[in-house]
Amino acid sequence: MRAALQRTCRRGDIKPMARLAIEIAKLTPAERLQLVEELWDSLCDTPEAVPLTEAHRAELDRRLNDLEQEGPTGILWEEVVRCIRRSG
Repeated sequence: MRAALQRTCRRGDIKPMARLAIEIAKLTPAERLQLVEELWDSLCDTPEAVPLTEAHRAELDRRLNDLEQEGPTGILWEEVVRCIRRSG
């Protein structure tokens, strides 16, 4: 994961992490999932602080343009639920 972060961020965008007083390898899978959830939620608090590569920005722009031109696509959740209930 660290390599992925380094690939998507320009040098200097991310400061080295301080050593946490937690040994991740000793956490249970459930505890690690909880940690990931808490980390993810903390990023939502300040989305402007999350680095965005030019490739990601271009993809987001493309998707927004598609949405503006075509309107929403897909199946409504209610229809998905009805199909599931009918099938089984």
